[in-house]
Amino acid sequence: MNVLVLNCGSSSVKFQLIATDLERIKTNTDRRLARGMVERIGGEAIITLQAEGGAPQRSTAPLRDTRAAVELIIRWVTSEASGIAEARSVADIHAVGHRVVHGGERFTHSVLITDEVLGGIEDCIDLAPLHNPANLKGIAAAREVFGAGLPQAAVFDTAYHQTIPDYAYLYALPYQLYRRYRVRRYGFHGTSHRYVAYRYRQLLGLERAATNVITLHLGNGCSVAAIRAGDSVDTSMGMTPLEGLVMGTRSGDIDPAIIDYVAAKEGLSAQEVETLLNKQSGLLGISGLTNDMRELLDEERESDDRRARLAIEIFCYRARKYIGAYLAALNGADAVVFTGGIGENSAEIRTRICDGLQWLGLELDAERNAAHHGGLQGLISADSSRLAVYVIPTDEELLIARDTVRCIGGAPQRY
Repeated sequence: MNVLVLNCGSSSVKFQLIATDLERIKTNTDRRLARGMVERIGGEAIITLQAEGGAPQRSTAPLRDTRAAVELIIRWVTSEASGIAEARSVADIHAVGHRVVHGGERFTHSVLITDEVLGGIEDCIDLAPLHNPANLKGIAAAREVFGAGLPQAAVFDTAYHQTIPDYAYLYALPYQLYRRYRVRRYGFHGTSHRYVAYRYRQLLGLERAATNVITLHLGNGCSVAAIRAGDSVDTSMGMTPLEGLVMGTRSGDIDPAIIDYVAAKEGLSAQEVETLLNKQSGLLGISGLTNDMRELLDEERESDDRRARLAIEIFCYRARKYIGAYLAALNGADAVVFTGGIGENSAEIRTRICDGLQWLGLELDAERNAAHHGGLQGLISADSSRLAVYVIPTDEELLIARDTVRCIGGAPQRY
């Protein structure tokens, strides 16, 4: 079965075409037939397309909306220019899987998309006003292109964290705010944390019930999850993706009183302060240079830039604090797992985060750590370390494709 995976943002569409089915899932023989991205939709879009084993093809074209981007992707995938032998026509795309950011309390697992499901996703727009509308546009575009008969599935960022207990997901606010408006911690990056926990278990030959780990998804967006017996029991992102770790442009945890204080001092509205916290803070806000960790490390190395160094230190310190907190919440764990663009590729950041956890008996192996980047997975701690540390690349698109197959086949998703 060829599953088209779509991740639709307000002005972008990321996609992958993955060949998978229930048997391929069991044997880990799924194939990524194509991938790519369309950016700056609504104007002269930037298009990157890549078939399996081929070089990326880059171009531009005027694209007015999400539907136009989805149509372009499908035309290319099924054209001779792509060279994908398994997809010569629209009929060779058998299902579509969508990343949906927020499923609220209603969606605890991935589901086939029906009109009722669409209504439920719409009901969550208040909780994710920047994301769910864009996800809905992607679903509508795929329906228009393929027709209502093609199976489509929604895979929710929040679903994996629905196992978090109430004492961990509730804020210490008047309880009626939860009852009326469902103000609570939902968590995000759930697809990534779930996939990485699964890969860790597979790597070590463990049962799900024996999976007790702390997973760190570190990229432009960052989050930590505490996983006990394969279930998420706490996570750093909250009602929105703003809470928790320092990120590329997001502040992470702050004193809530700062919002009114900054608004009064700077003459900003509450919405403008929220924009500042989401898009002008984090690594970018501290350094004043960039939200790219690679560039900050280069600046620190080459120029000894004080604010670049400070941004890196704050980033690593916050991550280390959360590891300590989640070790307490779990009453200990067997491993810490790094994933995401920074987590998978920056040995230096992994070293700085782990530095200071020696009291736990955590020891990184310098050679192993340095060797793990560019998609390599494995152990990076020393054999003598009491707490193991792993690097495991995430693959959210593969999990979305697999969940789409499971939804169609009625197979269990809990793995």
